[in-house]
Amino acid sequence: MKLKIFYLTTEIVPFANTSSLSEFSAKVPLLLQDKEHDIRTIIPKYGYVSERKYILREVIRLREIPFKFGKENVITSAKSAFIPKTRVQVYFLEDTKRFKPLTNLIYKAKNGRVISDIHERFAFFSKASLAILPHLFWKPDLMWCNNWQSALVPAFYKEHYQLDDFYKNIKSILVVHDYEEEFININTGLFSKIGLSDPEGANKGLVNAYDAAAQNVDLIIAIDTPSKEVSKALIKLPSVKKNKLLIVKTADESPDYEKVADKINNRLQKLYS
Repeated sequence: MKLKIFYLTTEIVPFANTSSLSEFSAKVPLLLQDKEHDIRTIIPKYGYVSERKYILREVIRLREIPFKFGKENVITSAKSAFIPKTRVQVYFLEDTKRFKPLTNLIYKAKNGRVISDIHERFAFFSKASLAILPHLFWKPDLMWCNNWQSALVPAFYKEHYQLDDFYKNIKSILVVHDYEEEFININTGLFSKIGLSDPEGANKGLVNAYDAAAQNVDLIIAIDTPSKEVSKALIKLPSVKKNKLLIVKTADESPDYEKVADKINNRLQKLYS
C-alpha cells in the first residue's frame, strides 16, 4: 500500500545537524519515496538556515495561518524547499519568537545548558504542523514523529483534531532514536499551558515524553544501535505495550538505512492491513 506520510523532524542534513536524527531524516524519507510513498517533511525554520542557499520559496497558502496554542491566538507560516539533490519536499515552519533565535545547537544555549522553554517551543512546532495540514491541500495517512521533540503530536491530534472531517483516521507513529534524560522529562505544568490534558504517569511534577506519547500513538519504533539500545528503556515505561513497539536493531552506529527503511515499511503495511 502506498502511503501519504507527513514526516515531522527537528533535524535534516544539511539544514540542521546535532545528532544522528539529521542523517536519518535525510536518508529514510528518500528511501520511502523510492518505495512510491508520498512523503513530505517539516522542520522548524531556524534563523541560521540560509533561504538563498537552499532556495526556500514562499507559498501563498502557507502564509499567516492562525491557530490556538493554549490560551494564545497565534499564527505561523511556512516556506518550501527540497532536500538537496532529491525530490523530497521540506516545509520550513516559521516563528520569529521560538525558532528564529535558536543557534545551530538548537536545543542548548552556547554555555551548554538546555534551553529552559525548549519543550514549549517544540510543542508549538507540533501543534503548528498539524494546523497547516489543510493548507497543503494534502491529507496524510500517517504522521511520523521523531523523538521527544514531536512526542506531543499524537496528544494534540487526539484532543484537538481527530473529530474534524479533514483530520479523521490519520494514524501516528513515534520513532525513538535517543533516550537522553536531560530532554525527555516534561514539566507537568506545560500541559495545561499548551491546552492538553495531563497524561498519566506523572512523578514529582515530571512526565516522560515517550510514556506520554505511548498513551495516544499507534506505534512506537525504537532504533537500537550498539551504543544506544533505547528499546530497553522504552519497554520499562508503563504505557509502552510490546505489541505496539517495533525494535529495529542496527549492527553499526551508522545504520544500513535501506534495511531500516525496509523493516519500518513492512511494519507500516501491517498497520494498514
